[in-house]
Amino acid sequence: MTIKSLLPGALGFGTAPLGNMFRAIPDEEAAATVEAAWDQGIRYFDTAPFYGAGLSEIRLGDVLAQHPRDEYVLSTKVGRVVLDETEDPAERDLGEKGGLFEHGRPNKMINDYTADATLRSIEDSLKRLRTDRLDIVWVHDVAQDFYGDEWLSAYETARTGAFRVLQKLREEGVIKAWGLGVNRVEPLELTLDLDEPKPDAFLLAGRYTLLDHDRALQRLLPAASAQDVDIVVGGPYSSGILAGGTHFEYQKAPVAIVDKVARIKAIAERYGVGIKAAALQFSLAHPATVAAIPGATKPSRIAEDVAALGETIPAAFWTALREEKLIADSAPVPTA
Repeated sequence: MTIKSLLPGALGFGTAPLGNMFRAIPDEEAAATVEAAWDQGIRYFDTAPFYGAGLSEIRLGDVLAQHPRDEYVLSTKVGRVVLDETEDPAERDLGEKGGLFEHGRPNKMINDYTADATLRSIEDSLKRLRTDRLDIVWVHDVAQDFYGDEWLSAYETARTGAFRVLQKLREEGVIKAWGLGVNRVEPLELTLDLDEPKPDAFLLAGRYTLLDHDRALQRLLPAASAQDVDIVVGGPYSSGILAGGTHFEYQKAPVAIVDKVARIKAIAERYGVGIKAAALQFSLAHPATVAAIPGATKPSRIAEDVAALGETIPAAFWTALREEKLIADSAPVPTA
């Protein structure tokens, strides 16, 4: 089964913000945001134990439990196990993502990509999500941004552990699809070179956006297309900087990025184009990408995403971005 045939549309909902990413969100606001996504017709929801040490899964599960299970597609991730013992969330070593979920639950998390941990992680996620099954499971963050020079060692554990378990679960019909969910292209390129196990898709966050797409364009996306491995785009707004926020790569945006966004916005204003529409539609224009899953913590943001997906963007806007060297010459763009 291809992910494209499994997913109900090009727009899904990424629930990292529901894990209190960057700020503490009231339960009521989190629930209202998930309900807004449902009311806007979104039927694909992605989460992970990592998001607030299970908080995102719990909040998402509380809302989705009120809806028929056959009416939505659900994905979560493996690679981290949430424990009952607690720690100070602000003190966690999260690689380049330090402090990201300091407002999440205090439960201790351990990184573990072995077969046993993968099965335990899925069991725990099912309980938090209040469901009997998962549709897609991603192997989470087995990349340089969390493990630095040790990432290949973590990857090898995942290859012989999590990958094989997930392939077996797919073959048994327990899950419908599996792949990797990462913020870097290298682990995905490595996986495409494997004879087996073979993933169905990848969730690539932040690496195929208006602001950062050169590397993915060169090898990853053509290779994925050739192998019928679909790409779900995470973080199409680059952690918020393309949607009016101040973060890029989960941290305060550097001056060079702020300047680049200002240049894109100036062109967008000239052509009457919404910056969210440009970001979302760019990420989806490549033949290898099948869906984008922006996150949100306010119900109003969901309607903005839906409107952005449907906005008509003149071809002259994309031409202007190319002329200003703001997007790669080889990047496919939407056709009006």
